Amino acid sequence: MPVHNADIAAIFEEIADLLEIENENPFRIRAYRNAARNMLELGSEARDLVEQGEDLTQLPGIGKDLAAKIIEIVQTGRCQSLEKLRGKTPAGLPELLRIPGLGPKRVSALYHELDIRTVEQLMRAAEDHRLRQLAGFGAKTEAHILEALKAHVTEDHRLKLAVAAQYANALVEYLKQNQAIKDIVVAGSFRRCKETVGDLDILVTAGEPAAVMDHLVDYDEIADVVSKGTTRATVVLRNRLQVDVRVVKPQCFGAALHYFTGSRAHNIEIRRRAQKRGLKINEYGVFKNGKQIAGKDENEVFKSVGLPWIPPELRENRGEIEAAEKGTLPKLVELKDIRGDLHAHTKATDGHNTIEQMAEAAKQRGWEYMAITEHSKRLTVAHGLDKKRQLKQIEQISQINATLDGITVLKGIEVDILEDGSLDMPDDVLAQLDLVIGAVHSKFNLSRGKQTERILRAMDQPHFTMLAHPTGRLLEKREPYDVDMARVIHQAQQRGCFLELNCHPERLDLLDTYCQMAKEQGVLVSINSDAHTTADFDNLRYGIGQARRGWLEAKDVLNTRSLAQLRRLLKRTM
Repeated sequence: MPVHNADIAAIFEEIADLLEIENENPFRIRAYRNAARNMLELGSEARDLVEQGEDLTQLPGIGKDLAAKIIEIVQTGRCQSLEKLRGKTPAGLPELLRIPGLGPKRVSALYHELDIRTVEQLMRAAEDHRLRQLAGFGAKTEAHILEALKAHVTEDHRLKLAVAAQYANALVEYLKQNQAIKDIVVAGSFRRCKETVGDLDILVTAGEPAAVMDHLVDYDEIADVVSKGTTRATVVLRNRLQVDVRVVKPQCFGAALHYFTGSRAHNIEIRRRAQKRGLKINEYGVFKNGKQIAGKDENEVFKSVGLPWIPPELRENRGEIEAAEKGTLPKLVELKDIRGDLHAHTKATDGHNTIEQMAEAAKQRGWEYMAITEHSKRLTVAHGLDKKRQLKQIEQISQINATLDGITVLKGIEVDILEDGSLDMPDDVLAQLDLVIGAVHSKFNLSRGKQTERILRAMDQPHFTMLAHPTGRLLEKREPYDVDMARVIHQAQQRGCFLELNCHPERLDLLDTYCQMAKEQGVLVSINSDAHTTADFDNLRYGIGQARRGWLEAKDVLNTRSLAQLRRLLKRTM
């Protein structure tokens, strides 16, 4: 069965988690975590590299031992090291790691000090107020864990968009091998670029529907065939992702695509408009007096209710229908509009490529510029720069720029915002940079008031340019910290600085609703990759999807500007 990079990453993450629960060597744990991240960010499938006999130790963060494990996983679908660790670890502990707010260190404390091994035991301990007795927990943490537990019991299994894309794209390519297929589109929340995806809806037109169904159920990655008919099948992949494949008639394809793309709230409003016109809209078409009058493509569906085509990312019933009616739909930003990336790391901290390599990769994408923004010293886990090393890098970038043609490297930093709102680098150094990106990397549990004031004070600093990943969330791992984003966005507008939309698949932060708020207040958003390797620039496509969900146009995005325009805007904040 094909092994995806996400499968390898999941194995390495689980190994790291189990090692951390057992308080193993932190350097070994970090190596597995870095390898997991690098697998997710790898531009090509590791299985293809193995089949081609490539030297995997040339990949970022992959030594001989990890390379051997990747080969083992690709060839067998298993990892003996993980199986040994599972054998030594109580079976319920890995599920505890899926509870937001419970990292391996806390799970280790729960296990070793309270002998908690299952979700049920944890729930009872939280309800009995036993968690607060542990060092580093307390009553507030206990309450947060109990709340997360209650949500966990009812939550659906969802995959991050970038992970779902690996499985969706592979399945689509497999289905295309059947020559009966004419059209194929992945609809649903995937097409709307939601941050996470619960299932996949795939629509197909084909001359021989039954042949498509037979071809589908032969797919190697299917764990269970829930149902199979002549025009529809439901299957579950090995990673628990449910997939519904429907073969529809060509004259119904647009209506089905609209219906299964959703959202439900959007579709309800479209049907209401249709009813007022004496029409009926469903997945089979647009009907008047029982006769189909439209539905071959989505344009026909929208036109039948007096509207232009609405991009899928906007279909959430958040004003898109009214805007379409008034002719004020935004011309949404596209990947081709981006002129450069303003957040990237190199080997100087926790990146895996040199400045020259990052610049060359940016140039190959046709960009005019990119910014090197290393971590500051407070982030010790990333080997952050102190004043001396930052000044040395400033000089290094000047020398590199003198040799580059067609690309400019901007001098920047991702500086930690300390608890009191000060920045983790002296002003005399920050003044020599092209941009200063402030980031919260600690004290996530401050009260709403304190967290907000902390960020507002940082934004008031004289050299502050941009707020990185503004809510601090990590999808499925860490909830956003409690901050008044309305005040933050207003502060950005008053101060003339910018907000980042961080494209890392685990972040996609700003949220789409905050993108809309920023747009309404005239605050420019920078769509940044937060690249740690040259391959990470590819993550911009997920940020673009998020920006489109937030109604952003090219004019609302900082890094759609030319280098000259960008420099003028950056100088205003310094």
